[in-house]
Amino acid sequence: MTIFESARPLVWGELDVPLFGLGKDWHGARVEPAAGFALVCDAQRLWFVVNHRRPALLHPQGRPGRFQAELWRYDVAELFLADPCSGRYFEFNLAPNGAWWTCEFTAPRQRAEAVDIAMPEVATYSELAADGSWVAALAVPLDLLRARLDFGPATTANVTFILESPQQRFLSATDLGAAEPDFHRPLQFSPITLAPLPPG
Repeated sequence: MTIFESARPLVWGELDVPLFGLGKDWHGARVEPAAGFALVCDAQRLWFVVNHRRPALLHPQGRPGRFQAELWRYDVAELFLADPCSGRYFEFNLAPNGAWWTCEFTAPRQRAEAVDIAMPEVATYSELAADGSWVAALAVPLDLLRARLDFGPATTANVTFILESPQQRFLSATDLGAAEPDFHRPLQFSPITLAPLPPG
C-alpha cells in the first residue's frame, strides 16, 4: 500500500495527487467507473483521499465534518491502519459528504472502547457534483497515529469501499482471502511503502 510523502503542507482545494483505482468488487465483478483513492502524508497529517463518479446513498444522519456511527450501512470509503506487533488497528470511515467515524480495535472486531470516541483534530472535506460524482478527504494528525498505533514503516494498511447501497458492493484494495466480505482481517493488510509525491 503506497503512501505518498509531500514536502509541502497539503490544502483541500489544491490537492493534486495520483489516485489508485479499484475496478473490481469482492467477488471479482467489474465496477464501472472504478473507485479512486490515495494516501498522502505531509509533515502534520495523513490524508485519505477518495472519489467515485457515481451517485452515493448517504447516511440520513450523516453531516459534513461530523462524527457519525454506522456509516457502513450506506456508501462509504474505509481506511484501516494496523500495528502488526500489537495486533491493534484503527478503522476510519469517510462518507461521500464528509461525515466520518473511527474506532480502535485490539483484535479483529474487538473494540478497545465500548463507546465511540472521536479522535480530536480529525478534519474532513468533500465535494458533491451535480451529476452525483463525489470526492472526499479525511486528514488525521500523525502525532495521534504515532502515539496510538506506533504509525511508521512497519504499519500495514488497507482501503475499502462500500458502494451502490442499499444492494451494497464491497471493494478492497488488498486481497483479504475470505469467501464472504470481511474487512476486519488485519493479518492480511498490506505493508505500507513510502514514496515521494510525484510533481503535479
